[in-house]
Amino acid sequence: MKITSVDIIKAFKEPSVAAEVAVGNVPWHPVFVRINTDEDISGLGEVGVAYGNAQTAGFGMAIDFAQCIVGLDPMNNEQIWDRLHRLTFWGMGNGGVIMAGISGIDIALWDIRGKALGAPVWKLLGGKTNTRLRAYASQLQFDWGKVSHSLARPEEYAEAMRKAMDDGFDAVKVDPIGFDMNGVWMGRSSRGILQRDQMRLAVDRVAAMREAGPDVDIIIELHALTDATTSVQLGRELQKLGCFYYEEPTQPLNPSLFREIADKVDIPLATGERVYTRWGYRPFFEDRSISVIQPDLCNVGGITEGKKICDQAHVYDIGVQVHCCGGPVSASAALQLEAVIPNFVIHELHASALIEDNIRLCRNDYVTHGGYFEVPDEPGIGQELTEYALSNAEIVTVR
Repeated sequence: MKITSVDIIKAFKEPSVAAEVAVGNVPWHPVFVRINTDEDISGLGEVGVAYGNAQTAGFGMAIDFAQCIVGLDPMNNEQIWDRLHRLTFWGMGNGGVIMAGISGIDIALWDIRGKALGAPVWKLLGGKTNTRLRAYASQLQFDWGKVSHSLARPEEYAEAMRKAMDDGFDAVKVDPIGFDMNGVWMGRSSRGILQRDQMRLAVDRVAAMREAGPDVDIIIELHALTDATTSVQLGRELQKLGCFYYEEPTQPLNPSLFREIADKVDIPLATGERVYTRWGYRPFFEDRSISVIQPDLCNVGGITEGKKICDQAHVYDIGVQVHCCGGPVSASAALQLEAVIPNFVIHELHASALIEDNIRLCRNDYVTHGGYFEVPDEPGIGQELTEYALSNAEIVTVR
């Protein structure tokens, strides 16, 4: 089998549609990679920069990397991964855009492998360790439902909690500090030292959620908006409310500061959506500064690298919550890996996954039942793009 062409697909080419699909007013452009072969088997992957003003760079990165793989055997995913990582020169320096390009290609190669062998990817990775995957409702500061908007008042956060509970979730995630009292994202600095009213607002939001859901696990998301000082300030107050774990409390590539926070706050720490490859994770493992890793398969290096990182984390008794904040391909790939690993903790169901236009990008909409996912059994990753996705996309084909 040989790779004959690669389609790089950026969804929602019309700005008006991207704005409608936006989560928290952030334009949304999932970038997909479709690898085609001479045996009429195609594989689908995703480049993990759907938001954050990197879509154009991710799209271009996938185009550049596609030129390096045409003519190769798609079953040799280790060879192709090493080729992109080493021979392109810049790959060994990691970085979000570089690794996102490698990731999209790698996921598509695993999809081809599964389809060629008539098996889901989880079976090729070693079989099921987990038959049902517990999930949490993610990013409740945007509310929970088909319409996304900013929340400001504590009672709004409590209502979002109740909506998630009504959908069967017994775990949620929220950023209590991102929106100011007027609902403006990053309207105030949360670095240095938190002012008293800032602290009170953040704590009151989580306290209102705790009252609404006394038995619900609450994950605190900080998006690295805080630094070591402010995250310790906030964490010492939030730990009284019984938090599940504390995500990105400071700059995501600074393990020594994570170690400092872990020593001062009695909440398990998590990070990983902006940490790339096993080399990037190594210092966090060695100093045991985090309890949960959050690799995004669409930017950490794909399924090939993601599995190695999860296995490495298992050596250090570190759990895994795969980061899912992209299109449906990202979520489908995550379910495949999470079914296999013994150190799986929980699956992220992001608020973006509820938006109808995002759902319509792919054939299958995998949904929770009572807060749990069933593991898909279709060959490959179990996902295909729809005509809706292709008709409103910018597509470049490399042959």
